Amino acid sequence: MKNWKRSLLSLLISAGLLATAVPAMAAPQQPAVKINNQNVEFAMNAPIVDQGTTMVPLRTTLQAMNVQLKDVQNGSIYVVIDGKEITLESKTKLIDGVTYAPIRVVGEAAGYEVHWVQQSRTVLLVSKATGEGARGFMWEVENNGNTVYLVGSIHIADDSFYPLRSEFEEAFAEADYLGVEIDISKAADEEQQKLIMNMGMYQDGTTLKDHVSKETYAKVEEILKQNGMEPNALDAFKPWVVETTISTLKSMNAGYEAAAGIDLYFIQKAMERKLPILELESYESQLGMFNGFSKELQEKNLNAALDNFDVLDDYVDELADTWKTGDDQKLLEFTNSMADDPEFNKAMLIDRNIVMADQIDGYLKSEKKAEYFIVVGAGHFLGKDGVVQLLKDKGYSVVRK
Repeated sequence: MKNWKRSLLSLLISAGLLATAVPAMAAPQQPAVKINNQNVEFAMNAPIVDQGTTMVPLRTTLQAMNVQLKDVQNGSIYVVIDGKEITLESKTKLIDGVTYAPIRVVGEAAGYEVHWVQQSRTVLLVSKATGEGARGFMWEVENNGNTVYLVGSIHIADDSFYPLRSEFEEAFAEADYLGVEIDISKAADEEQQKLIMNMGMYQDGTTLKDHVSKETYAKVEEILKQNGMEPNALDAFKPWVVETTISTLKSMNAGYEAAAGIDLYFIQKAMERKLPILELESYESQLGMFNGFSKELQEKNLNAALDNFDVLDDYVDELADTWKTGDDQKLLEFTNSMADDPEFNKAMLIDRNIVMADQIDGYLKSEKKAEYFIVVGAGHFLGKDGVVQLLKDKGYSVVRK
């Protein structure tokens, strides 16, 4: 298996460690605005949230949308869009001499779809002409009056992944249950933090340098120094934690983070709807899998991350493009590359896929006549050992959506 792929596969198949390895970056206090994925720069006056409504400096925002502002009078906003004069009836607010207006009103009037991404507190305006959103990965299975949607997640993302294709949102809107690997909104809970400390840290007084070669440890020191950290900052942790931390740091530097991942996006929407969340795995099982890797495999994985650190962001971009384009062949290449290491492949995919497929089989055979929206790492679905094939082996028809 190409070493760089080894460093990225957790982004497609394991949510838990990514959510706990590196503290999530704090969300900005004020909302941001992007138009067709380009940031709108506000020189002095930033957007605000006023009683649940995102208000933006009117003139600056309209200029970014190529809309001309003619006048504002008594709750009416007079603008010129594509040479046509239009009157918008909307509340406005004067703050420090600057007129603010609701972003949704002006955005929709200018022909944009307006979306709110809670994780990054960003308002996304997307031209309707640009088409439907990222394709992603989704399959549908029906049985006994039950419907299961299988959604392949990438566990880190950025705002460019959103808005999602309408088929995702429509299927989720009808769901009775959300299923995920683990509920990563609980990553900061005391119980989960104890798990990572108990499993991921040495408890016998030894440190990382006692368990890896001098060459490997020297590479860890160098990478940490390059990133403004103390060279011994990760000494207390086992190689599997150090490897994921280093890979996640690089991904975050490239603008990707677990806070914008596809699974967390739907977890937060489920919480808003008070939708029951089913966990197909647990923090303990995921962390225990990594912790159960042999000493040799842990150091091998760590070296893959270290040796490819400088180019990891390029490969994360490639992984992101695979998800956005819904490229089944490219995803299958990533999945098949794991077969080069039997220990890694069995633990990360084969064993877990069997458990997931059995649980989904239970949902399909249920008497509840319900709709299940199941979001797990995209790497779990394809290939001869993937969840899709396992469900087909059980007699189900699995349809790509």
